Amino acid sequence: MRRRSVLPSHHDDAEKGGGKAPQSRLCFLATLCVMFWVLIFYFHFSVLATDPDGPPVAVATEARIARHDLPNRVSNPAVASPAVASEPPPATLPKEEEEPSAVIQAHPRETEYPFQRALRTAENQSDPCGGRYIYVHQLPPRFNEDMLRECQRLSLWTNMCKFMSNDGLGPPLDNEEGVFSNTGWHATNQFAVDVIFGNRMKQYECLTKDSSIAAAVFVPFYAGFDVARYLWGYNISMRDAASHDLVDWLRKRPEWNVMGGRDHFLVGGRIAWDFRRLTDEESDWGNKLLFMPAAKNMSMLVVESSPWSANDFAVPYPTYFHPAKDADVFAWQDRMRSLERPWLFSFAGAPRPGDPMSIRGKLIDQCRSSNFCKLLECDLGESKCHSPSAIMKMFQSSLFCLQPQGDSFTRRSAFDSMLAGCIPVFFHPGSAYVQYTWHLPKNYTRYSVFIPEAGIRNGNVSIEEILRSIHPDVVKQMREEVINLIPRVIYADPRSKLETLKDAFDVSVGAIINKVTQMRRDIISNSEDKDFVEENSWKYALLEEGERTIGAHEWDPFFSKPKDKGADSSDSSAEAAKNSWKIERGGQS
Repeated sequence: MRRRSVLPSHHDDAEKGGGKAPQSRLCFLATLCVMFWVLIFYFHFSVLATDPDGPPVAVATEARIARHDLPNRVSNPAVASPAVASEPPPATLPKEEEEPSAVIQAHPRETEYPFQRALRTAENQSDPCGGRYIYVHQLPPRFNEDMLRECQRLSLWTNMCKFMSNDGLGPPLDNEEGVFSNTGWHATNQFAVDVIFGNRMKQYECLTKDSSIAAAVFVPFYAGFDVARYLWGYNISMRDAASHDLVDWLRKRPEWNVMGGRDHFLVGGRIAWDFRRLTDEESDWGNKLLFMPAAKNMSMLVVESSPWSANDFAVPYPTYFHPAKDADVFAWQDRMRSLERPWLFSFAGAPRPGDPMSIRGKLIDQCRSSNFCKLLECDLGESKCHSPSAIMKMFQSSLFCLQPQGDSFTRRSAFDSMLAGCIPVFFHPGSAYVQYTWHLPKNYTRYSVFIPEAGIRNGNVSIEEILRSIHPDVVKQMREEVINLIPRVIYADPRSKLETLKDAFDVSVGAIINKVTQMRRDIISNSEDKDFVEENSWKYALLEEGERTIGAHEWDPFFSKPKDKGADSSDSSAEAAKNSWKIERGGQS
């Protein structure tokens, strides 16, 4: 207002002069003054308006940001903010001139990841589920429930329908011999983890329908049941079909795009080799689920993992005991502590005459020749090895239970023996030590005895002498450790939940959440391990928390990879997977 009042005053004075010389000078001075103010106004509205550092551009930039954040407010261009309308319209700027202005006006911001909201839930002390939420995909029924409706197709030799009863636990076991407790015991199939885990997840206390706060995402695909349907007499296209369909379905979901599936996990209640077909030869074993690029981002829980792979993790085989409450577990533990164990060691199993590397025949020979060993010989015919009662009774009467490799690295018998309070004796680190690192102590000497199988194979080692040399006090400590581990290696009844104890399901879910949470934090801090070597996955599994560096290990000779096919789907692994099906024909291995 002041600037506009100055110009008319000079003009009026010039007119009053009536053409006299002084008035001419005044007119000249007035003209100069007018020109001066014209230049000032021109400089203000034209030059400064195109200056990247000028305030008008900042106003325009702020207006653009506001419109971007609130798109509904600019859907009608005629509607304008009064504050913006009172300013002169900003000059149209080239793109290269707009960017420096925005950079100067805005402060640098850290990258915001879509999973950070989930991480922040752990900081809410008032939320008991903070940092523990699980989002479950609602898969089409062809990926799970339809398989149960066609349960007679799940195995070539066994009618799996009876094992699907009681939410996958199988029919209740009779307790005529008093070997079991009165409740919670079932004839559970060793490959039933898919459905047991899935039904336990339905009872998980921290499920959420909001995937943005989920610590992990569960995919309820019955991978083990799927592969079981097509292993014999089907081509590779049929074996791989459901896996391809699953991956295609997941990749279309927004939850997948958050981390490309790296926060997803699923269960395949079989050994990893059933999902690791290396070639597309029709004669090769299994499907390719764990080799599919998208699936390799997910974590898969199997009853036996590959020591050389990073995307599968071992969880315990299901035992016969599925307690409904803590009291059932405590009562069983107390009973196992009080038992008299007349046998120093025992073995239940069959020889493997077709496998020159198997030590089972040697174990049977040593057990037969010892007065301190109880032997339960198994074959494909009728025998006591097929009776849960006979097996558990023998384990309950023994201090140590021999657990050589099965048809693959692991065997269910190891968990049955621990459930009976019997100290396991392992002969290969792949049978437990590099497998169940979530569920068993990494210091294996606390709960087991390790006798390298080479000494047994060469006939240089006496099992009886080694076991008798262990001091009774040490034996008692080890047995107590085994009994204390029982809750972590059993699956509670899916229709209920233990009050304070964590079972194998709880331990597995907690480990997955910790894995995903650490991965997310590493992404934010840009501290992911760039030197990770997948072939050494078994070594990383043995590291203590916070450790990342691996080196030479005493077990390297046990896990040297075959030179021909890269170990994962080598002839020996595929053959072991095929042989494992003998179990379903009634063999106790």
